Order: sequence, then structure tokens, then C-alpha cells
Amino acid sequence: MGGPSAPALVVLGGLPGVGKSTVARALLAQWQAVYLRIDTIEQALRDSGVEVGTAGYRVAYALARTQLAQGLPVLVDGVNPLPVTREAWHSVARGVPVPWLDVEVVCSDLAEHQRRVETRSSDIPGLTSPRWHAVQQHDYAPWPASQAARCVMDTARMAPEQIAAEVLAALRRRQLDPSGE
Repeated sequence: MGGPSAPALVVLGGLPGVGKSTVARALLAQWQAVYLRIDTIEQALRDSGVEVGTAGYRVAYALARTQLAQGLPVLVDGVNPLPVTREAWHSVARGVPVPWLDVEVVCSDLAEHQRRVETRSSDIPGLTSPRWHAVQQHDYAPWPASQAARCVMDTARMAPEQIAAEVLAALRRRQLDPSGE
């Protein structure tokens, strides 16, 4: 495993179907980290009869905080659609404190993105994947371009293993200089 071993928080965000979970699997092949997948948490809540709302993210924040405080690196996989959710992850990292890296995963090829959404099946029992129309209508705010602790990875242009290597290199830079927000 060639990734950094010090505690750090890496948050993958992006619309459904862009390839976040595929990138996460490639990252985990190179980096030993606790993996928190929002879809898994939210489906477990639904299976328990709980109204999900913000609960899935709140559970993930608490789990991430606990794991980071134990000295473990954490990889989060979720849409992370709004500034409030993104800032909450930063707050978790600052509270421990550990460096963090936001990774916006995109698929610049719209036809490929649509194909992925329309042909994928969920690997989470009970979870129904969203349809293309729902993905297009998803509440998703633009990310600030100036944020130092952020990188954008395009799954239409790079293989998951290449993205993983780039993310780990960016994380190493953040661990050397965690001051840039």
C-alpha cells in the first residue's frame, strides 16, 4: 500500500454515476483507510425505517471523527452536494485536527455519464440507483475554484488508478503543508 498512513480525511464528491465508488476502490487498493460510503449508511437507515434526511451525513461525520481521532485515515464517498455538507467535513478535520482533501469527481463526457447512470446496478442491497433525469435535477452547488484543499478528477479522461495516484500525491502535499484551505 503506497498511500500516506497518517490520519487524514479525503472526501470524494460528485453527482451520481460519475465514478466516485470506482475511484474509491482504486484508492483503497493503494491506501489503507477507513471507507465511509454515504449510500451504504443511508440505505441502512432506510432499512431500519428511519427517515434519512441529513441523518446519513451526520452519522458519517461522527464515524469519521471517531476514526480520525484514533489515528486512522478516512475516505468518504458521497455526493457531497452543498457548501454546508462540504464545510461540515472540513469542521470534522479541523476538530481532530488532521489535513483534508476534497476531491470533486466529474465525468466531462455527458453521453458517457448518462450511459453509466442508465446501465449501472447498485452493489448495495435494497438501494435503487437514480435515473438520468433525477441525476440532472440533483441539487448540486458549484465548488469554489480557489480552495487549496480541493482537486477535480475527470473519470472521462483518466483511469481510476491514475486518479487514485493523483489524489494520493495531492494528499501527501496537503500533509506536508496542511495550512491551505
